[in-house]
Amino acid sequence: MAERPEDLNLPNAVITRIIKEALPDGVNVSKEARKAISQAASIFVLYATSCANNFAMKAKRKTLNAGDVMSAMEEMEFERFLQPLRQALEAYKKGQKGKKEASEQKRKEKKNITDENDKSRDEEEDEHMDDEQEGENEGEEEDAWS
Repeated sequence: MAERPEDLNLPNAVITRIIKEALPDGVNVSKEARKAISQAASIFVLYATSCANNFAMKAKRKTLNAGDVMSAMEEMEFERFLQPLRQALEAYKKGQKGKKEASEQKRKEKKNITDENDKSRDEEEDEHMDDEQEGENEGEEEDAWS
């Protein structure tokens, strides 16, 4: 686990971006307030993780899944965040599926190009072999006439 308590804090850049997106333009946040929000967010993440881990342990699993997190949110009485969380999870899954499909398509295209190159190379080698055989045959014919 973390060696120092500061290691458990979320990066300041991430916290600043979240704060800016949550507040209207022109609202300033002091350094002290950002630090407090950062620590609160870190504590929330640790608490939610601990609750989700309890659900995974009850199910005799070592891996937390999205269902564990949803159950933890309910247990922590954050039901109002479940629907936005489900929507975000669904959007994430669609994005991952799209990335996977794009990756598979790219792999297939690359394989097709490789197969085509191999086929072309084989055809060139066959032509080269045919040319060599024709040259040898011509030389044999010349020997036969001599």
